Amino acid sequence: MTTQTDTYNGWTNYETWGVALWLSNDEGTYNLVREMAGEARESDRATTGYMGADAASVLADALEDMVKTNAPDMGASMYADLLGAALSEVNWYEIAQNILSED
Repeated sequence: MTTQTDTYNGWTNYETWGVALWLSNDEGTYNLVREMAGEARESDRATTGYMGADAASVLADALEDMVKTNAPDMGASMYADLLGAALSEVNWYEIAQNILSED
């Protein structure tokens, strides 16, 4: 069981680290994520006039939606439950902040 004080390679937990790694490990996915970050920034600028915490929230939601939408359909199974549990532990906001800080 993961506690609040556990971290993995500088990330909130293993699940967050793993997703962040996979999002940056494939060139096509990385480019898509960078495009999504740009859209989140533009959405935030249109709303607030500057980039702030809202861009990270917008990107976090978009990343979570993308990953969960593209997860394999395993039907009702132990494996589907385990994948769902792992994805629920991901700190999407932390990943989004990290991506946005790259520029």
